[in-house]
Amino acid sequence: MFVRIALIVGIAVLAWSAVARSSNAHGPRHVVTVRPYDTLWSIAARSYGGDVRDAIWRIERANHLSGADVRVGQALVLP
Repeated sequence: MFVRIALIVGIAVLAWSAVARSSNAHGPRHVVTVRPYDTLWSIAARSYGGDVRDAIWRIERANHLSGADVRVGQALVLP
């Protein structure tokens, strides 16, 4: 009996995962292109309110940056 229940639950989970779709809960992605003389600080300051240091940390994390160095023309995703 337990095996049948486990099998039915397993098939249900497999079917659900095959038809599950993204809900786009995070909204549209915001991408900025680094301009001459831009820094992460200036991008964070004009894009976020509050603590700029926290915004810099979030930008670094979202773009897998190892530091605060950015290049002109680089596209950055803003979380």
